[in-house]
Amino acid sequence: MNALLAVQALRKRYPSGDAGFLDVLTGADMTLARGEVVAIVGASGSGKSTFLHLLGALDRTSGGEIVLDGVAYSTLGPDALAALRCRRLGYVFQFHHLLREFSALENVMMPLRIAGWTDAKARSRAEQLLAEVGLAGRMTHRPAALSGGEQQRCAVARALVHDPDIVLADEPTGNLDHANGAVVADLLFRLARELETAVVIVTHNRQLALRADRVLLLDQGRLQPVTEVEALP
Repeated sequence: MNALLAVQALRKRYPSGDAGFLDVLTGADMTLARGEVVAIVGASGSGKSTFLHLLGALDRTSGGEIVLDGVAYSTLGPDALAALRCRRLGYVFQFHHLLREFSALENVMMPLRIAGWTDAKARSRAEQLLAEVGLAGRMTHRPAALSGGEQQRCAVARALVHDPDIVLADEPTGNLDHANGAVVADLLFRLARELETAVVIVTHNRQLALRADRVLLLDQGRLQPVTEVEALP
């Protein structure tokens, strides 16, 4: 399979309090194919969320390169990176980050409106995705009127509504009970397969990780394949 995304010798360091530096990523490598699901596991503080933020063009690297469909992030200016985030990437976080003042429908429409879709076209597409995640009867409700599971299902619909190349999911079931977590995971995997969207999931949930096509362990700033269940942290 040709790589949709290639991560090459990725490094990230932060200034520390003693005028030195804290190296979080020290040369991480990864490839991702279209439609592939990869789970990233590792101990707390190992840099998993940092890695996901770099993939999502939410932060700049300290070294190495990220290449999406032949285009290196380092060659893109702020406007081009913003366009990449809006059109080619989707995000699902542990805490849904829905906009409180907007309805579920308006939240899911938001990425499309930002991308320049007409209101009518954005509304039709958002309604379709909300129906797919079982929220056809809850579209006009604001986040405060939705349960935790419903809010996260809305977040999944928002992440997928613009048919991104890649969805980046940071602990997407971490704030849910077992039953709701399973529902959200089922939806994310099913819709990603149907839309042929690649997914990178950061998770501490062993059962969720085992559903991925591949599992990678982030340890000491580098990624390595996990082939044994017992090796999962």
